[in-house]
Amino acid sequence: MYGICNLSIVPVRAEPSDRSEMVSQLLLGEHFTVLESHAKWLKIQLAWDDYVGWISNKQYNALTETQFNELNNTPPAMVADIAHVVVHQLTKETIAVVMGSVLPHYSNHSFFLAKEAYKYEGSLQGTVSKNVRHAVIEAGYLYLNSPYLWGGKSPFGIDCSGFTQMVYKLCGLKILRDAWQQAQMGTPLSFIEEALPGDLAFFDNEEGKIIHVGIVLKNNKIIHASGSVRIDKLDHQGIYNETTKSYTHNLRVIKSIIAD
Repeated sequence: MYGICNLSIVPVRAEPSDRSEMVSQLLLGEHFTVLESHAKWLKIQLAWDDYVGWISNKQYNALTETQFNELNNTPPAMVADIAHVVVHQLTKETIAVVMGSVLPHYSNHSFFLAKEAYKYEGSLQGTVSKNVRHAVIEAGYLYLNSPYLWGGKSPFGIDCSGFTQMVYKLCGLKILRDAWQQAQMGTPLSFIEEALPGDLAFFDNEEGKIIHVGIVLKNNKIIHASGSVRIDKLDHQGIYNETTKSYTHNLRVIKSIIAD
């Protein structure tokens, strides 16, 4: 079985229960494989990053295997506006969409969710820029002041690794979902002075577990989701919050993910 998200934002949970922890989200147009069905829940694996979790079986449209494979082989067109709407071409019903939502089979302001046709009149993102690092930074700025939300992936609530993943996705770059997974990607840098804007900085706790990630900016700054998406100082020790006059995160490693 295969499916596609047909709503604005759908919670992906750790277990098949409304009370279970939200570990991620589906945005409109994201597609997936159904691994298991349990009562009113589906265990899914996202096509983009192989992330696994549970969604309600009321919150998706079914896809055929052919449709699923077609989406896998087509670069995604994505919503570039912080928020917009799409309109069903027959019923004229609207669905709110957020930045990073996918518009499958997009052409001339039209796209399809399974067999349902919609119109979208907003801005698009998704082609790989010639200056990828600049594109990553510009996409990151669009999320500034977005509130922190564990498991979130939208401008209205996002966590640290959701932020880095979505920023990279808007620039046509695929990275994994969680910070510890992202830390296993790319090339480690020996010194902070080697870091370039767009690189990812990872932070650990006292046990050495990766618990945080952000995007390196120029002039020893970092943009990251902590309370909200914000810009702070970055040095050899970690992230320094000028408001509280204290270090908030301990630097573990900086990774270069972008191929220059």
